[in-house]
Amino acid sequence: MTDPHLAGRLDFAYRLPTKEPLPPGRHALGLFEERDALLCVPPGIRPRRPTPLVVLFHGGGGSAEKILPMLERHAETRGFLLLAPQSLYPTWDIVIAGNGPDRQRLDLALAEVSAHFLLDPTHLAFAGHSDGGSYTLSLGLTNGHLVTHLIVSSAGFMSVQMQAGAPRIFLSHGTRDEQIPIERSARVHVAQLRAAGYDVTAVEYDGPHAYQPPIVSRAVDFFLAGAESPGG
Repeated sequence: MTDPHLAGRLDFAYRLPTKEPLPPGRHALGLFEERDALLCVPPGIRPRRPTPLVVLFHGGGGSAEKILPMLERHAETRGFLLLAPQSLYPTWDIVIAGNGPDRQRLDLALAEVSAHFLLDPTHLAFAGHSDGGSYTLSLGLTNGHLVTHLIVSSAGFMSVQMQAGAPRIFLSHGTRDEQIPIERSARVHVAQLRAAGYDVTAVEYDGPHAYQPPIVSRAVDFFLAGAESPGG
């Protein structure tokens, strides 16, 4: 029998906060000496009301600081928490050898965020670009009992040994992507996901291997549909 942890299954469970909420702004969570997770807290939220959370995964060779601009302005203006964990190595463990320390570090980061804020179990998204998009697909489908939405940008692959739940998926890819050609990635993924019964919104755009701000805005609308406003 496959060890759920080796397959990427998280231990995180929703719980009531036990610590004071953090003020608006960027915060290092203080969990790791190197490549700590960063949390962006928007102004105006009520920390004891359920708040949406997006977990944003960077690309290969990237960092939390590099990927945060993809969604940080939206978090500030639309009122959701934005968590940016960082891989222990230059890219996510699943890309290198399989699920391991990055899954463990993500579990700790999620537990720390939920210790400060009451999270909305109907609006928890994984999001990412490039290797981060691949990690989003792989870990998100494995943990669909927790994750409700996936925002996938220019992913190269998905590796899923254990499926759970039915997260809704927003998958975008540039038709001029030379690094990860769309014909052997996004179009294959969309067909496989739809055949498996997932609700997939697929967006192709005329562009290279880079996320597009207008497409990201559409993805945020997709994620926040039906969510309560920040002030409650």
